Amino acid sequence: MTSIALSAHIGGIGLIGPGLPDWRGARGVLSGERPYCPAPTVLPPVEALPAAERRRTGATVRLALAVAQQAVNDAGADARTLATVFASSGGDGAICHEICATLASEDRQLSPTRFHNSVHNAAAGYWGIAMKATASSTALCAFDGSFGAGLIEAMTLAAVDGEPALLVAYETGYPEPLREKRPLPDAFGVALLVDPHPSPRPRITVTLTDAEADRMPQPPLEALRAAIPAARSLPLLKLLARGGNGTATLDYLERRIQVEVSGCP
Repeated sequence: MTSIALSAHIGGIGLIGPGLPDWRGARGVLSGERPYCPAPTVLPPVEALPAAERRRTGATVRLALAVAQQAVNDAGADARTLATVFASSGGDGAICHEICATLASEDRQLSPTRFHNSVHNAAAGYWGIAMKATASSTALCAFDGSFGAGLIEAMTLAAVDGEPALLVAYETGYPEPLREKRPLPDAFGVALLVDPHPSPRPRITVTLTDAEADRMPQPPLEALRAAIPAARSLPLLKLLARGGNGTATLDYLERRIQVEVSGCP
């Protein structure tokens, strides 16, 4: 297989996960300066949506929009102009459960709100409403390789179009009995704004590799990395949090992704 080589600067970062309230609060933990204290993920309200739309959103949409907004704010970018890639291994697990329960009941009429929240590009649609964004948007799924697939897609968009692209990778858990088959322990989301233009921000170069994926040195963070597809990003986030040059090898599909970070101050 021919290897790819895609490069761009990291213009902005967003992060929400268990014990990781946002990118600013997580940097000290991921860099090793502070111990990791596990805690349930807390999702902020989506203030950018109109009230009627806010009432229709579930945890998955709130998570995706929150980390996307963090990354855009970090970059000082105009969300309306950004091409977006939304990557999730399963979309909204709670909505999936509710639809299955309805179809298994005597009253099989589905709520229109549940139906439109069940589609895989629901978060992308709400982002367009919230930000009045009109640029292209992609929603994809690659099971446990969804973060890697999203990163390659966003980097490709940036390289081909010559404009920044926003990657949003996110997961929320399933209720029982689906949880037994897909046991995601908590919600986790990460957003990266990749920018092909010259910048003082760190530069990443992505290639495919057969090397083993990096593990996190702290056992609780390694457990997150292994359990949640979006958290496969943690070795890269650790490198970015430390502000150093180096490489991070991430899970993808049959191969892995090697991300070289350079240009850190």
